[in-house]
Amino acid sequence: MNFSSKLLENAVNEVAQLPGIGKRTALRMVLHLLKQPKSQTHNLANSLSNLVDNIKLCKKCHNISDVDVCDICANPSRNEEIICVVEDVRDVMAIENTSQFKGLYHVLGGKISPIEGVGPQNLTIESLIEKVKLGTIKEVIFALSSTIEGDTTNFYIFKQLEKLQIKTSTIARGIAVGDELQYADEITLGRSILNRIPFDKSF
Repeated sequence: MNFSSKLLENAVNEVAQLPGIGKRTALRMVLHLLKQPKSQTHNLANSLSNLVDNIKLCKKCHNISDVDVCDICANPSRNEEIICVVEDVRDVMAIENTSQFKGLYHVLGGKISPIEGVGPQNLTIESLIEKVKLGTIKEVIFALSSTIEGDTTNFYIFKQLEKLQIKTSTIARGIAVGDELQYADEITLGRSILNRIPFDKSF
């Protein structure tokens, strides 16, 4: 792809690094931005810059937040005895949209995947175990996607928690194998949480 401008080429190359965006799509997006009022494009750039510079991870659950403790963890009406373990912020958003879960979350930041070089030490598993050891939590719900990586991560955490004599459960398999939580419809996801089953019965 030949560019008449180095500035244009640089912008296209940066946009093309986004997931699912090829060079042609990136070019179309950049040209669209050039046609917009400068103030609108500056607002987009400022929003992204502000996001990168100021976003935080909640000290309690590792969810993305504007402050040290996210709104969910800071909400006194949430049930602190139930923790839902998820992969990332998209899963938190998906479950919250169902309005069926009133407990707290723990965001792992990914799934165990040896192929991708992601081991237990690369996730927030240790802080989850330490949290459970405090004694307040009575149930841990596994809500990772039904993939090999998700099941491997669930089982690893289950073995870590087994000796702590805590209730562990997993969302019902109303979601097709391999599906990511954020792509499930709200009704199906809500029912899978309400109809969760003991983890040791899910093998």
